[in-house]
Amino acid sequence: MEEELAKKIVHSLREAGINFLTSLPETRLSQILPLIREDPSIELVPVASEAEGVTIAAGAVLGGKQAAFYLENSGLYVSSYSLLTTGKQLGVPILLIVGYLGGFGDRRNSFLYATMGTRTIPLLEGLGIEYWVLEDGKDLEIKVKDAVRTMNSLRAPVALLFAGEFTV
Repeated sequence: MEEELAKKIVHSLREAGINFLTSLPETRLSQILPLIREDPSIELVPVASEAEGVTIAAGAVLGGKQAAFYLENSGLYVSSYSLLTTGKQLGVPILLIVGYLGGFGDRRNSFLYATMGTRTIPLLEGLGIEYWVLEDGKDLEIKVKDAVRTMNSLRAPVALLFAGEFTV
C-alpha cells in the first residue's frame, strides 16, 4: 500500500473519532501501525489473538473510548464467537479495520487466500455484521465516518474491508 493511503486511513480514523485501536498485524495494511504509534490521539494496543483484540476493544468502548480493531480477514473466523457475543449480543460498537485478503479486489491474491476471501462476506452476513468493501481512497474520510456513525447507531461491530489499491 502506498504511504499516502496509509496516512489517509489514519487521518480518517482520527477524524471519525477513533481514539483506541487494538491490532493483530497483517501484511496489506501494516503501514498504518507506525503512523498510529506516532499519533498521540489514538491509543494502540497490540494483541496476541483475534478474540483478545475484540474483547480489549470492547472493554475500551465500555470505558468511554471509540474503538477499532485492525486485523486480517482470516481473523474474522477466529474472532467470530467474541464478535457475536460481545459485539452483537451485548451491543458493543467496534469498527473492524480488515485487510481483505483473497477477495476479488485483492491485487496480491493467491491460492493461499482465495478460499478464505470468497467466504468472508458470507461469514459477516451470517454474523449479522454490516460491512463495506473499500477498493480505493476516494472519499475515505466520509466512508470511515459513515461506518463509525453506523456502528454507534446499531450498537454493533461494523467492518471496513480494505481491498483494491489498499492491497498493493
